[in-house]
Amino acid sequence: MTEKYDANLSRRSFLKQGAAVSSAAAVAASGLLPATSAWAAGSDKPELTEVNIGFIPLTDCSSVVMASVMGFDKKYGIKINPTKEASWAGVRDKLVNGELHAAHVLYGLIYGVHLGIGGPKKDMANLMTLNNNGQAISLSNEMRDKGAIDGPSLAKLIAKKDKEYTFAQTFPTGTHAMWLYYWLAANGINPMKDVKTIVVPPPQMVANMRVGNMDGFCVGEPWNQRAIIDKIGFTATTTQDIWTDHPEKILGTTAEFVQKYPNTARAMICAILEASMWIDTSAANRSKTAETISAKAYVNTDTDVIRSRMIGQYENGLGKTWSEKNYMKFYNDGTVNFPYLSDGMWFLTQHKRWGLLKGEVDYLGVAKKINQIELYKQAAAIVKAPIPKSDMRSSKLIDGVVWDGKDPKKYAESFKIKA
Repeated sequence: MTEKYDANLSRRSFLKQGAAVSSAAAVAASGLLPATSAWAAGSDKPELTEVNIGFIPLTDCSSVVMASVMGFDKKYGIKINPTKEASWAGVRDKLVNGELHAAHVLYGLIYGVHLGIGGPKKDMANLMTLNNNGQAISLSNEMRDKGAIDGPSLAKLIAKKDKEYTFAQTFPTGTHAMWLYYWLAANGINPMKDVKTIVVPPPQMVANMRVGNMDGFCVGEPWNQRAIIDKIGFTATTTQDIWTDHPEKILGTTAEFVQKYPNTARAMICAILEASMWIDTSAANRSKTAETISAKAYVNTDTDVIRSRMIGQYENGLGKTWSEKNYMKFYNDGTVNFPYLSDGMWFLTQHKRWGLLKGEVDYLGVAKKINQIELYKQAAAIVKAPIPKSDMRSSKLIDGVVWDGKDPKKYAESFKIKA
């Protein structure tokens, strides 16, 4: 097990390690052909020629969309059809019933389905992480007027108990629920007792805050920036301030799909990895991506609302502007996409903390079943993406607590505020 990612490795040493794994030897060991001919014929040819990949209108659907728009999918013998979905519950149901082959999906949603919490139980698979960072918690302007502009001032307001305050997240076992709960608890607010929480699909967050259905929400971009532009809310914190370089969306599918169509699954990883590399190559590519996904078929909002935070130009709606170094990353020299076991295990610890998981769970065993590390390594070798030395990484969260995956049961039980 490693320190922070083998995290304290310099970028150079990370790449050096990755280069060794991504060498021809790794390709040979996996039985794969070079990318130029891998999909021409033979046993490595994708079993399916077209795949339907669901997405929710969010900035972090970018790599799925660009893999299709830029034609990275064709290189690996498949056609990706990005299909726009209305809610995470809808994505879950279509994955489970096979209507979608895969999806841009919340990390914790896949884990919840696998364990039968938050919906039907079905064995699931995480093919890769799609992005780090880039979500936020927004509060309404009414909260600002009451003096609540950050965690400590929000805690003071809620302690007055002058009313029941309502906060929205996007899915019970999902990432936004976990970021919201973690942040509230880090500020002494019990999300299960001190406030009311509701579920609202991401594209509907701004409209619901506008009519007063909630006092705050946690969601992905561009909807936090949209709330600022529409002058109905402000950013109280970003999720990268809760956990720098946190895992966010993943490319999720069912275990059954991976078993039946392993070559297709690997081809999807390859195509989306290439798109991720392309997006992170330059500000110009990020700008083009923002322009592309702003279309009605995808996120359906103004390009500038997407672009600003995508290139790291932040404002909080209270007069502060800054250049955010930990903005949404899609590749970041290969560090984003690896399906770390510790990332998946973290969501299980929080599901346990908040009473979603009732019994004991084999944290590591579940993560090993869901996260398709070997398949990812094969794809990374093909596209020459570096991989880390360890399947685990270490991070310090906003409350100063370090998560490294070494003792998940102890970690889950260590929090003073829990369900």
